Amino acid sequence: MSKLSSFVWSIADQLRGPFQQHEYGSVILPMTILRRLDAILEPHKEQIAGLIDGVDSEMRRAALVRQATGLRFYNTSKFTLTTLLADPDGLEANLTEYVSSFSSAIDVFDRFKFTEVIADLAEKNRLFIVVERFATVDLHPDVLSNSDMGDLFEDLIRRFAEASNATAGDHFTPRDAVRLVVDLLFAEDSDGLVDKGVIRTVYDPTAGTGGMLSLAEEHLLAQNPDARLRLYGQEINPQSYAICKSDLLAKGQDPDNIKLGDTLAEDKFPGRTFDYCLSNPPYGVEWKAAEKAVKDEHKLGFSGRFGPGLPGVGDGQMLFLLHLASKMRPRGEGGGRVGVVMNGSPLFNGGAESGQSEIRRWLLESDLVEAIVALPNDMFYNTGISTYVWVLDNTKADERRGKVQLIDTSQRSTKMRKSLGSKRVEISDDDRKAVVSTYDAFETSDTSKIFDNEDFGYWTITVERPLRLNFACSPERLAGVRVEPKLKATDRGRLVEVLATFGDEVYRNQDDFARLVGKHLGSHGVTLTLPQRRVLWRALGERDETADEVPDGKGGFEPDPKLRDTENIPFGWNDTPKTADADGTAREVIDAYFDAEVRPHVPDAWIDHTKTKVGYEIPFTRHFYTYAPPRPLEEIDADLNKVVAEIMQLLQEVEA
Repeated sequence: MSKLSSFVWSIADQLRGPFQQHEYGSVILPMTILRRLDAILEPHKEQIAGLIDGVDSEMRRAALVRQATGLRFYNTSKFTLTTLLADPDGLEANLTEYVSSFSSAIDVFDRFKFTEVIADLAEKNRLFIVVERFATVDLHPDVLSNSDMGDLFEDLIRRFAEASNATAGDHFTPRDAVRLVVDLLFAEDSDGLVDKGVIRTVYDPTAGTGGMLSLAEEHLLAQNPDARLRLYGQEINPQSYAICKSDLLAKGQDPDNIKLGDTLAEDKFPGRTFDYCLSNPPYGVEWKAAEKAVKDEHKLGFSGRFGPGLPGVGDGQMLFLLHLASKMRPRGEGGGRVGVVMNGSPLFNGGAESGQSEIRRWLLESDLVEAIVALPNDMFYNTGISTYVWVLDNTKADERRGKVQLIDTSQRSTKMRKSLGSKRVEISDDDRKAVVSTYDAFETSDTSKIFDNEDFGYWTITVERPLRLNFACSPERLAGVRVEPKLKATDRGRLVEVLATFGDEVYRNQDDFARLVGKHLGSHGVTLTLPQRRVLWRALGERDETADEVPDGKGGFEPDPKLRDTENIPFGWNDTPKTADADGTAREVIDAYFDAEVRPHVPDAWIDHTKTKVGYEIPFTRHFYTYAPPRPLEEIDADLNKVVAEIMQLLQEVEA
C-alpha cells in the first residue's frame, strides 16, 4: 500500500510547474477513481456492450448489467484508459467522452468538475503523461481490496492536505482507530453475525470517503461471508461524498444509500434506523450554518433529534451524538449500537442544566451509554488532543444494564517508526485485542472502571452569604447619590443638599441609619417612595465585614452577590441514595451535605434552594488519576549539583 500510494503520488510530480500544490488533488483523486472504475469494468467491457446495445432505458440497462455482472454501474464508451492512449491527438475529446459515458450513478466526475480538469491538463501538455502513468496501475479489486482502496484514497487525501497546509483530519480517521471502533461496535453481536443469511445495516452520518463503512463491511464479511450488508452514509463535502459513493458502487452497494448534505441541517434518511451507526464528527466546528434548522427541530421536543438539549454553537459534536442515538434501531426491532469518536469536551463541558449537561443526562437516564474508551494521545493526523470512543446500546446485556464502563487505553499504543503529521502512535492488532478483551471482561481493574449511571449525576447548589454594609453621608458617597439614575425622579440636588447636613458618622446597622436619616429628610420636607429609599440606602452603603447583616424585609437577609458561591454535590454522597429526587430525598441530602461540608467554614451562609440544578458529567481523567509523590528534595539537589559540576568542568576546558 505504501509503495502504491507513493507511486500514485509520484504522478503528481508531472504536474509540478504548471499546477500549484493545492491543485494536485483535483487531478490525482478523480484519476485514481477513474482507474479503479476502469479496472472493474474492463473484464466485462464486451459483455456490457452487448447487453445494452439497442436498450434506451437507463433503468433497464442498469438492471441488465447488474443481473449479469453484479455491477451497479456501466459505461457506454468503446474506450478504456489503455485504448485511449492509441490516439494522442484525440485524447482530450475521447477522455471527455469516456468520462461522460458512465451511467448516472457515477456522479463523482461532476463533483470534481473533471471535464474542466481534462481541458486544463491538455492545455498545459500534461494530459497524455498522466493518463499513461495511471493506465499502468492495476487497481482491480482482485489486486487491491476494497479496504486497501479506501486506505489509498485517504492516504492520498492526507498527503495532498499536508502539501497544501489543509486540515487532513477533516477528511478521515486513522484506520487503526476505526478498527478499534468497529471491533467494539460489533463485540456484543458476535453470535448473531454468523447466522446464515443475516442482514445488517450500517450508517455513518459523517461518511467522509467511506473509510468507516468500508472497515465495518470488512469486519462483518470476515465473520460471515454470506452476510447481506447495506451501507448508508451522508457527507457534507462534495468531493468526499463523490469518492465515498464511487467506492461503495465498486463494492456493489446501492448508490442511493449515499447522500450529499449537512446531516445536522437535514437528515437525508428521515424515519430510518439502523443496526449499527458509527461516526467521527468534526471537533470544535461551529454548527451556525445549521442553527435555524437545529433549533426548529429542538422545539419539537423528543419527537425530533435534538429534544434533550443543544450545546454551544461553537461545537456540534454532541448534536451528532444525539443524531446517532435517534438512528439506532428501536429495542422492539432488535435494537441498535453506536460507536462514535469525539474529543474530551462532551464528557464534561457545560454546567448543570446546560445543553451539554442535559444531553448527558438524557443519554445516561435512558441507559444508552454502554462504554467510553480513552484513546492514546497523538493518534490523529492533525491533533494531539485526547480522544474517546463512546459506545451506545439500547439493548444492553443484563449485566451492563444501568452501568457504564470506562476503559483507559491512553497508555496502550505502539510508537510509529515515522510520524505522519501529529500522528506518532498507532493501535496495533495486539493493542486492539487487549482493549476488546478488557471490554468483554467487564471487570474493574487499573484500566477499567464500572459505574452506575447515577454516579455521574450531581446537584449544583447556590450558597449565599449575607450582605454587610456600613452607611454614611460622606461627600464621596453623596457624589454617587447625585448621579444615581434610579433617583432621577426626585430632586437629587435638593436630596444631596439635605443629606449633607446629616453629618458623616458611620453606621453599621441599616435599620438604625434608615430611621435617623428618614427623620432628617422628613424634617426638611424631603419625601421618598419605599423603592427610592432602598436605592438611597445602597448608594450610601459600603461593604464592611464588621457591619450587621442587611435585612431583606422578609425576615431574612440580603445576599451579597460578590460572596455568592456554588457547590457540586454528587449523587450518592456519603452513601445517600443515588437519585435526582425520585423519592423526595434530594433536599435532605443537600442539607446534610451543607451542614457537614459548608457551614463549619462559613457559619452565616445559607442555601438558595430555588437555584438548585441537576447536572451530569463524566470526569474520566479523575477516575484513573494515580497520585505520584514529588521527588525528595535531596535527590533533586544531588541532580542539580551534578549538572553544576558538569558545567564548571566544561567552562574550565574552555578557559584552558
